[in-house]
Amino acid sequence: MSDFQTESPESETNTIADRVVEEQVGGIHLCVLPTDVRDVVTFRGSFEPGPDLSSRDDLLQSLAANLLDKGTLSRDRFEIAEALEGRGAQLSFYSDALRVGFVGRTLRDDLGDVLGLLAEQLQEPLFDLDEFDKARTRAIAGVRQSMDSTSARAGGALKRALYAPSHPNYVPDPKQQIEQLQSLTLEDVKGFHRKHFASDAFRLIIVGDVEPRQAEALVRSSLSNWRTSGLPAVFDPDPIPASSDSGRIVTVMPDKLNLDVQIGHGLDLRRDSNDFLPLYAGAYILGGNVSARLMQIVRDRMGLTYGIRSSISGVTVEHAGHWKTSVSLSQQNLEQGIEATMKVIRQFVEEGITADELDAVKTTLSGTHVVGMATTGGLAARLLVNSERGFPVSYLDDYPSLVDSITVDDVNTTVRCYFDPDDLKVSVAGTLPG
Repeated sequence: MSDFQTESPESETNTIADRVVEEQVGGIHLCVLPTDVRDVVTFRGSFEPGPDLSSRDDLLQSLAANLLDKGTLSRDRFEIAEALEGRGAQLSFYSDALRVGFVGRTLRDDLGDVLGLLAEQLQEPLFDLDEFDKARTRAIAGVRQSMDSTSARAGGALKRALYAPSHPNYVPDPKQQIEQLQSLTLEDVKGFHRKHFASDAFRLIIVGDVEPRQAEALVRSSLSNWRTSGLPAVFDPDPIPASSDSGRIVTVMPDKLNLDVQIGHGLDLRRDSNDFLPLYAGAYILGGNVSARLMQIVRDRMGLTYGIRSSISGVTVEHAGHWKTSVSLSQQNLEQGIEATMKVIRQFVEEGITADELDAVKTTLSGTHVVGMATTGGLAARLLVNSERGFPVSYLDDYPSLVDSITVDDVNTTVRCYFDPDDLKVSVAGTLPG
């Protein structure tokens, strides 16, 4: 089923906030956005199970989410697939650190049936032993596959240097993660589901050919008995404090002549901070696309790499994240490439940005925002993330003007406040030269 453009004469004159209807349906915060798309409805949602990351509940949460479409107490996985495919509908689940989410799309007349199936899968999963074994095997295979990726190994080592094990951005050592997965049982997953698949923060976004009152009635019919537990997530929200020793972390990987390098440090920053957008714009100017400083100098002018990027990563309203720069280098260019990258970073922080660079990034960020909401799927995704952040719907309308209001001084001030070249840790993965 293809997605559809949501642009219309009406949507050009009314803001998103004008068109969205928000309701509280039992324990669910419902957000409905009617569009001019004919016959099709897209929905997305998430809830916060309250995992304890100090005991690696994230692994149990991920396995539970992966088993939701493998059968319920009333239907096996084949009957579920038939129920969706017979309607041309789609429904999938995911786990993302502190949340479990779902994505669906269906014809307007089938919305009630698909929401009913969603409720059944969330509340009455079968948790079949064979399917559990398959899901755990796939998870282990994914970890083993990452062990052969220089990018994954460099990134994981950097995150272990920046975060405590109970931080949502932490990545365990691959061997440790495999051992943890192997130790989990189906009863562990069932126990996690019984205790945690309830939430005071269930959010449901419905976008498309739908009338708000009808949507509310369908949600009330299907999900009004959603349990609320009040269980808070247990995690460390901040990176490990900066140390005087930046250091280099090396992960030796045989027969990997092209190395991946990740350079970064933690950030004392949340997504709802007024400093976030200026700092995000600064990181984009440094390494966000092919026109960025790092690409222009380290790749195009010096020819040391095919790819280099810099970005803010893992920053949410609940926890801090980090700033990282990623670069792929050959053995012969390893030291020169790291040195050149560090030099560009240091000059960027010390000298600041230009007005022309900021104008170009403003255009890019605003344009990406608008394009990202050009489909029902894009609108639902943006509305959900916006709701998860606790922002009002009007933030989506205001975003372009917020970006446009950023000044050169705003960017330079935040960059010098948050980016510290002397605190950067360097993580290298691959076969070292010599």
